[in-house]
This record gives sequence, structure tokens and C-alpha cells, in this order.
Amino acid sequence: MVRSFKPITAALFAALAAAAATAFAAPARAQEPVTVFAAASLKESIEQVATAWKAAGGTDVRFSFAGSSALAKQIEEGAPADIFISADLKWMDHLDQAGRIKTESRFDLLSNRIVLVAPKDSELTTTIVPNFPLATLLGDERLAMANVDAVPAGTYGKAALETLGVWESVKDKVAQAENVRAALLLVSRGEAPLGIVYETDARVDPSVKILDRFPEESHPAIIYPAALTTDGKNPAAADFLAYLRGADAHAIFAAAGFTVLAKTN
Repeated sequence: MVRSFKPITAALFAALAAAAATAFAAPARAQEPVTVFAAASLKESIEQVATAWKAAGGTDVRFSFAGSSALAKQIEEGAPADIFISADLKWMDHLDQAGRIKTESRFDLLSNRIVLVAPKDSELTTTIVPNFPLATLLGDERLAMANVDAVPAGTYGKAALETLGVWESVKDKVAQAENVRAALLLVSRGEAPLGIVYETDARVDPSVKILDRFPEESHPAIIYPAALTTDGKNPAAADFLAYLRGADAHAIFAAAGFTVLAKTN
């Protein structure tokens, strides 16, 4: 009896240990943060959405904020994102064509406006109309913009200036930044007298003021699409993406100055 008792006990102990490991492993996996790669202009608002999501019983959300072009390239190279939210259709289309997002999960989430900003204490004033004197306002200084060839805020801004007939007069005076928040910072610090950013960016920085909005017809529609990535493994990602379409998230985005495009769940 003694000889048979020990192996039975050892086997039972091993089985119990395995069961316990399995029981604890599932909740641990479920609590992994959802990783969201999002356009820099979404920072404050989507972080508030994530806080509300967690308060409602959701998991943690981990963010990577940058220009949409940089984020899309990182995802294409295998960066571990569960969700991508771009500030334009171009970079979402790029990942869609590359097979890096789940097309069926994609939807248009938000819209925005671009504005001309100056430091809070600036005495500059202007009205944005065709051929407005932007070059004269700049003098020998620089116009802060996100990269005009890759970053959505920059491409929207360049398109608007071309439509208004002033791009040629200022193209050699542009200080290009890696993303829209970096462009905003140049104006906020007084390192550039004027900048083109999203209206929502200007609203979160008390060190700048809006001189005027660019006419919406002067540039392509500003649309923020969202989608799950094909490499994403976190099952909670789909739930967070759905939460972005809910009334609570919509209220936060609207309060930040975005126009909500997605229909409420």
C-alpha cells in the first residue's frame, strides 16, 4: 500500500497543478492590454475613451501615437498592434491592400478640420480666402506643418494651400515636422509664428490660438478610419473597437471637437 500510494499521490498532485495552471492562465491572457496604434491628433480624446472603457469593465489599452504614415509602416513591418486608427483613408487603404487589416472590421470613425494657428500672444490676424497673404504674414520665418508628403495633416494642409493659390509663395518657408503634434509644438514654443494643425489639436494647447479655419472644400475630406489588424491576437480588441462606436465614446470625441461619423451601436 505504501509503494502504490506515493505514485498515485504524485500523479494526483501533477494533475491538480496542471489544472490550476490552466485556470490561472486564461484570466491572465484575457487581461492583456489591447494595443492601439492611433494618429497623434487622437491622443487626449482616445485616452479618455480608454479610461471610460476600463471603468465599464474593459481591459487596459496601450497606445502608440505618431503620424499615420509612420504607424502604418510599422504595422506593415510586423509591429504588434491590435487596432489601427489613421487620420486619413490613404494609409488605411495601404494596409488593406497589403492584407494587414481585417477589412470587414473597418469603418470611418471621425472627421476633423484644419486651422491656421499662432502663438497665444501673437498680434497676427488673417482671414483664409483665395490668395490670402500668408507669405507676407510669415516674413522671413517658417510655417509649421506636418510632413506634407506623408503625414495626413501635412497633406491636407498642402492641398488647401494649393487650392487657395498660396502654396508656391510659402513652399520654401515650411518647417516640416514628423507629425501634427510636433508641428503644433513649434508654434506653441514660439519657434514658428504660424502653423497648420487640426482644430482638435489647437483646442488642447492653451499656448496657441486659432486665426481661422481652412474652407472644407479646399482639401480632401478629413476622415479617421479604424480597423482591427490581421496580426492582432487580443480577443478584447474587437470589443474595444465596438466601444468606439458607442454613445459614451462618441460623447468624448464630440466634446474634443471631432465630428463623429460612425453610427452608434
